[in-house]
Amino acid sequence: SVNHPIILSRPYFHPVYQKKSLIYPTTIAHSKIGFMKKVADIFRHKERKITAVTPATSVLEALRIMSIQNIGSVMVMDNQEYQGIMTERDYSRKVVLKGKSSTDTPVSEIMSNDLPAVNLEDSIEHCMQLMADKNIRYLPVFENDKIFGIVSIHDLIRETIQHQQETISQLKDYLHASM
Repeated sequence: SVNHPIILSRPYFHPVYQKKSLIYPTTIAHSKIGFMKKVADIFRHKERKITAVTPATSVLEALRIMSIQNIGSVMVMDNQEYQGIMTERDYSRKVVLKGKSSTDTPVSEIMSNDLPAVNLEDSIEHCMQLMADKNIRYLPVFENDKIFGIVSIHDLIRETIQHQQETISQLKDYLHASM
């Protein structure tokens, strides 16, 4: 889809009479207003650190790593190749509820390996729609068929809020400048 700037109108002050004219010329308020944010925008603010474990890593060890780093998922990699993502939800639903042992179960048995992939040019809205449709909280991000990182629902919400705050600020500035 093509992104178009939002066109705003503001009163035109007649140069001779110095009062508002009935003519309202159209101006572009700001080139970023109305443009969709992309996954790449998240990584401008977020540290691009991939925390990975091997498929043979025990679930307990993966949980320890997640706890130490205060994260909700780990990438599962085998020889630098993406295999899947293990999340806290995978643990609770595929280990705890099934009565498996965290120490004896390898990550490969519970990881999510069917998550839809996104790339840096995908929109935040597209990612949110994928997460809502699939009832998931994490998406692997690829660049040129190589894993680039993970985005979480938290990342998407934070970026959306920041974008809305920027838009509000720009619109306020625009309105104050036109008075």
